Amino acid sequence: MRASVVAELAGVPTVSIVCEGFQRQALATGRGLGLDDLPLAVLQGHVDIQSHEEMIERFREHTIDQIVRGLTETRDVDDLAGSEPSALDVVVTGSIDDVHREFLTRGWTDGSPFVPPTVERVQAYLDGTGHDPFRVIGQAKPSGRDMTVWSVAVNAVMAGCDRTHLPVLLAMADVLANPQYGVEHSGNTTGADALVVVSGPSIAELGFNSEGGALREGAHANTSVGRWLRLYLRNVCGFTTAEHDKATFGNSSRVVLAEHEPTLQAIGWSSLAEDLGAAAGADTLTMVRINSGVLLGSVFGSSPGEILPYLANGLVRVTGWELTHVYGLGHRAYRPLLVLSPLLARLFARHGWSKDDVRAALFERAVLPARTFEAFIGEWSNLTAGRRTLTDLVAKGLLPERFAESDDPDRLVPIVAAPEEILVAVAGDPNRANAFAFSNDGRHGDWTTATIDRSVSLDLACRIDRPDLCG
Repeated sequence: MRASVVAELAGVPTVSIVCEGFQRQALATGRGLGLDDLPLAVLQGHVDIQSHEEMIERFREHTIDQIVRGLTETRDVDDLAGSEPSALDVVVTGSIDDVHREFLTRGWTDGSPFVPPTVERVQAYLDGTGHDPFRVIGQAKPSGRDMTVWSVAVNAVMAGCDRTHLPVLLAMADVLANPQYGVEHSGNTTGADALVVVSGPSIAELGFNSEGGALREGAHANTSVGRWLRLYLRNVCGFTTAEHDKATFGNSSRVVLAEHEPTLQAIGWSSLAEDLGAAAGADTLTMVRINSGVLLGSVFGSSPGEILPYLANGLVRVTGWELTHVYGLGHRAYRPLLVLSPLLARLFARHGWSKDDVRAALFERAVLPARTFEAFIGEWSNLTAGRRTLTDLVAKGLLPERFAESDDPDRLVPIVAAPEEILVAVAGDPNRANAFAFSNDGRHGDWTTATIDRSVSLDLACRIDRPDLCG
């Protein structure tokens, strides 16, 4: 689609070929890139379950004519966007039921009750923060909309977020605007959804629960901030089933996971954000897209050696299709997360283990047969060409020597290429020996951090010409 838009704007006619069921997403992508009504040709059926002969036959019968029409018919390629309401427009008046009904019709809500984002409520949410409401944070992909402080506040009001949560929401918006995170992949068909992890000395003060039920609804900060993300992805980034969200199943929206700061301080471990390069001691936010998770209940043992096999097995059990990311969709992009309860983290620390020691031990134990690894990246997947073996990948320098120690198909190989690619966080009930393993979606939503800045903004002061405040 991106290449088609460039060509069309240069005066070269194009036709984009899409699979059946993706037409509306393709049109929305074109609109987000500044061009409406791009010509499409549709391949009938899903390519993954057709033989080569069936695909060619359907292409001849149904698709070629669409390509010819798209390349020969005269069209006006002017951008037709602009039908959306502006920031301060009043789009509906009436009772609360009227507002909910209109928002449901327009697809602006997740289906649950919300706080109507009146102009007055949004202004009140931002009052006293010093933020310029119309400062552009970045461009939302793939919708092409501007991400503004105002739009952040609109969705914060809808989600019921407290005003003190605004710095957290702005940090999340910074991540969504960061190319490393790759928000444009948020609607891919495997249905991964974002996990947000907050860390730092102010997290408890902001109301985030990091103890019992750490991933359950109920704590206002964790729940409302997590809901904000889904609303923002829908309303600003365009991820609805009618357009950019093509998830086959999808995951339920996740509440925010808060790391247990008292344990990290007590045992001298770094936070997840610090492991990813964030400044030590700062309030930080980390986001990634997660495919699935596995609970590791009642982890039994009184030493690292006793509990490691179960923890490593959990990482293996949550890992499958994700192995494609090790090389096929972005070399060595798979980085799973293991969340330890504070009790388990303290057990490791009591025996003198650093977080690096834990990662190194998990790397050695989270292994599977080479034939299974190769099936995930070859025999069972069409995402990586060539059906190459792990030995082939080592020869090409795409994986370390560890993956080609022999030609035995039953040799055990790790699920990641290096120990540091296993990430560890600490959260949950301090008195329970449980853990949770998450598989991440690689370059479809890579680990990205942002600082939570709680200071009063100087945006508005800069707008009224106070260079002494703006540096």
